[in-house]
Amino acid sequence: MLDQRLRQVKEDLLTPLIRGPLRRVHPDQVTWAAFGLGLGSALAASQGSFRLALGLWMANRLMDGLDGTMARVRKIQTDWGGYQDIVLDHVVYACIPLGIAWSSGKTEVLLACAVLQASYFVNTISWCFLSALLEKRAAELVRSGQLTSVNMPAALIEGSETFLFFLAFLLWPQWAGQGFWLMSLLVCWGVGQRWQIARHLLSKP
Repeated sequence: MLDQRLRQVKEDLLTPLIRGPLRRVHPDQVTWAAFGLGLGSALAASQGSFRLALGLWMANRLMDGLDGTMARVRKIQTDWGGYQDIVLDHVVYACIPLGIAWSSGKTEVLLACAVLQASYFVNTISWCFLSALLEKRAAELVRSGQLTSVNMPAALIEGSETFLFFLAFLLWPQWAGQGFWLMSLLVCWGVGQRWQIARHLLSKP
């Protein structure tokens, strides 16, 4: 919901850094560094080290916002870069709730985490396949004004909202079970939004 509004702000903030101190760093290096930080956050959460997990999560998000901007500013964008970025992001998105749930040791939190993972699964196919079909219909990224590798129809829960939810989970792990249920509900709401978008756009020959 917030991603499209915040992307240009992020580009403007990070561009001076990319043209200065980070001018010799390759975007792929940043992508994999972000992945390592994300896995570290999940591992720290699984051990109950939530302050460390929180710091690593925030560092992961900063690095994740950097690689795409870096590629665009230097005009070295590749489909491979976009692909590995989104896949590694989703590994982190899966692992951090698992780490929090494991740390709790509570059946009800583990169940809520399982439901959240299921909602991810449905959500991912809802936007990935819709994106593929929109690309097939020549919904060009330039025309839509998006700054991502593929056309990603907006929904209630996107990257920005995921960041905020995970931030809350790590700040208040004692409420993680309830948070997992709430996020699952909102993710499913987003699936419904994309269903309506798909019905409107794809039912036409």
